[in-house]
Amino acid sequence: MTIDPWVIIFSAATVIATIVMGFWSAQKSKTASDFFVAGRSVSVGWNASAISGEYLSAASFMGVAGMVMSAGYDALWYPVGYACGYLFLLLFIAGPLRRFGAYTIPDFAEGRFDSPLFRKIAVIFVLFIGFFYTMPQMKGAGTTLAYIIPGMPYWGGVLLVGAVITLNVALGGMKGITLVQAFQYWLKMFAISVPVFVLMAVYGHYGTQLAANGPSLEPVSASLASPGYRAPGAGNDQQAIRKPLPEKAPSDQVWLAPFGPLTSKAARAAEVPAEKSRPFALLYTYSLIIALVCGTAGLPHILVRFYTNPDGVAAKRTTMWVMILIGVFYIFPPIFGVIGRNLLPELYAATGAKGTDKIVLELPRVLNEVLPGLGSLMSGITCAGAFAAFMSTFSGLLVSMTGALAHDVYGRILRPHSSQQQRMRMFRLGAVILGSGAVVAGTFVEPFQINFMVGQAFAIAAASYFPLLFMSVWWRGLTMKGAATGMLAGGLLAVGAISLTSFSDLKWLDLGWFWTAHPLLRILSEQPAIWAVPLAITLMVLVSKATRAEVPADVRMKMLVLHAPEKLGLKQEYIQEHAAPTH
Repeated sequence: MTIDPWVIIFSAATVIATIVMGFWSAQKSKTASDFFVAGRSVSVGWNASAISGEYLSAASFMGVAGMVMSAGYDALWYPVGYACGYLFLLLFIAGPLRRFGAYTIPDFAEGRFDSPLFRKIAVIFVLFIGFFYTMPQMKGAGTTLAYIIPGMPYWGGVLLVGAVITLNVALGGMKGITLVQAFQYWLKMFAISVPVFVLMAVYGHYGTQLAANGPSLEPVSASLASPGYRAPGAGNDQQAIRKPLPEKAPSDQVWLAPFGPLTSKAARAAEVPAEKSRPFALLYTYSLIIALVCGTAGLPHILVRFYTNPDGVAAKRTTMWVMILIGVFYIFPPIFGVIGRNLLPELYAATGAKGTDKIVLELPRVLNEVLPGLGSLMSGITCAGAFAAFMSTFSGLLVSMTGALAHDVYGRILRPHSSQQQRMRMFRLGAVILGSGAVVAGTFVEPFQINFMVGQAFAIAAASYFPLLFMSVWWRGLTMKGAATGMLAGGLLAVGAISLTSFSDLKWLDLGWFWTAHPLLRILSEQPAIWAVPLAITLMVLVSKATRAEVPADVRMKMLVLHAPEKLGLKQEYIQEHAAPTH
């Protein structure tokens, strides 16, 4: 396989455009406020596009399609959960969070409870969630570069993309990436939709492709690979090509089942009979839904975006538009997975960067058989979208982690009297340090599916930041000790459980025998949200009740600031009232 010129052209154009816009925007980043919250001047339209661009990561662009192809309809909970999480944000968190006024979530934690100690605790989870979330972006980068440049090692792609994004973030901070991320949303929308429409025009619409996976086709014969094969239920003028499935591919019956290869894998590994495996699959599904919906409302790199809006009303309107923008986007990746199962089943036999995670990049090439050059053009477009996906999300993650390091750790804990210029220098240095760490971590995760890793980051966010924000905003009786106990217990236990299963899957720990004997514990460790979220909230309530004398004295005023109509003029710019000297 040679290097495809269309793929190189589109991918290079995306990277160059990203760098140029980053340099241009960096010239406007003059103050600490520009670096951390883009001067609080981002309009609803721009911010909704930027949040959507940041949120639609490699997991959304590549991972959903790859997981639908590999695991079937089990995987549809991912795009549903990703989109539904914004409803929680809209109803419960976005407006109050912006009204309080801050630069970061640790800012909010300290201001709500008048506790500098709590800021230090909150910073921990910005870094935990950020690192767990950057690893799948690095997997997307390595996979895409290995596809674009045949023979390039996976780690080479991770290193190259990581260096470009780190440079962009170090130059311009939040203001520097807002324009870039807004542009990248629309690029991703174009890159995911146009190839789908072309593929369906040539090979049949979604219903036709899905019908080719009917149970009546088992076992699949080689004759189904002929272009003349007509799928069951296909229209008179629509034909579906179905190539034979390799041995590693799930059967049609399993692939179409509501509890398929993803949610029932622990039970199957333990050889639990099919009729007894449903409770295990149901538990996995519920835990995954909780992680995705609550985790969205606890992602620091998304939450910090609401501080860039002028006010709380704009923050809520932004959230509504984000739900619309990402909801439309998520229509398309599952279609790639379904068509890919029929036209490129050979990806089932590959692993890592060569497996189903690259279906969005690889599938458009089949159009070359219809019109030479058309497939290369479409593949170039999807590669550009993939670059936009992992670059925009990694940029946002790096800004949130670097903001926590420069503003919270350096500016508030180590050097509280530092000037804006010193904090901005620390921001740039922190971007290089954390970007380098993310690249190193990303080289180890090639065996994992992109979407799976993002789901685990969501579980950690759901068990730590979501209970903190939800309870802090809506319950005046919450104390610092209660909030800290719940967040630490839920978050750290979730990190520990997820790390245990990941280390086991990487063969760093020999626990296969244990998981086989205890499939329930495997599910609860791999998807901990179903117990970690209730545990965190319960501990917050119990410890706060026991320490009710420590409720902040001005809690009524703070709750009023969080919830009162902004026309009353009570909005509190917490960070401005506690600003460090600029000299």
